[in-house]
Amino acid sequence: MQVLQVQLEIGPDPAEVGRARRWARSRLAGSGIEDDEPVAETLILLISELVTNAVVHTGCPAVLRMLFGLGVAEAGTVRVEVADTSACPPRPRHAEGDDTNGRGLELVDGLADRWGWQPEGAGKRIWCEVDRSAPGAVAGAYEPAAYEPAAYDSAAYDAAGFDPVGCESSCAIPRPA
Repeated sequence: MQVLQVQLEIGPDPAEVGRARRWARSRLAGSGIEDDEPVAETLILLISELVTNAVVHTGCPAVLRMLFGLGVAEAGTVRVEVADTSACPPRPRHAEGDDTNGRGLELVDGLADRWGWQPEGAGKRIWCEVDRSAPGAVAGAYEPAAYEPAAYDSAAYDAAGFDPVGCESSCAIPRPA
């Protein structure tokens, strides 16, 4: 099985979210996924949410990765990963009514076929996958199980030694007292 991986380094600036979307659109087109395909819009929204979370909630640089199975263009799974250097785990929230924040991971959960997170070095990697066709439709298509899937599980916080209470990013922008 061959997998094409492309990646973009993202600075700790909210303006980087737009740059990540533009970069991702060009990489999707290069992989045979056109702008007008529903999967393209879904992937761009997922990328926007994950990159926004990394930049806004950690204040750290991040790396956006997209992985594509090689072969027939209509087959396989597209995996999106955002790795950052903050050891703080993602914390899904539930937005109420007119809240303007707190919906990002709910959107990821609703749009992606699978998603999760795992520790990576001193930080973490949050990933999601979107299937482009029915599982097993094409022999040799990118198989998610072959690339370290980790189901989202709050028990993973404890297993990884994370303490989400009072979790501070080592590179977060200092806030005035």
